[in-house]
Amino acid sequence: MLDFPTMIFAMLAAFAAFLWWSGARAAAERAGQLGREACERAGVQWLDQAVHAHSMRLRRGDDGRLGVERSFRFEYSEDGMQRHIGQLVLRGEHLVAFSGPTRPQPVSLHSTH
Repeated sequence: MLDFPTMIFAMLAAFAAFLWWSGARAAAERAGQLGREACERAGVQWLDQAVHAHSMRLRRGDDGRLGVERSFRFEYSEDGMQRHIGQLVLRGEHLVAFSGPTRPQPVSLHSTH
């Protein structure tokens, strides 16, 4: 049987692990939402309906506080045949970097008469 201090330590460790897992899930859901919205705005197909965690590191925010920065990748297709990789970076739940589909630019036709 475990003694009381060991049991308290085990409970604190389990709680910390739960908070870490919960934060990771929330970030993945936010990344999925942002990737899906970017694909909708750009008029491209979001493939696999998922984002994949790519990397994670500690970074200082604009306020100087340490926070977790997570990078996610997702795939999209402009024509349904070729896959392209998009990437987004979240610090907390805030988007700090994005590369991927962009909104198509309107074509301007000028008469040369």
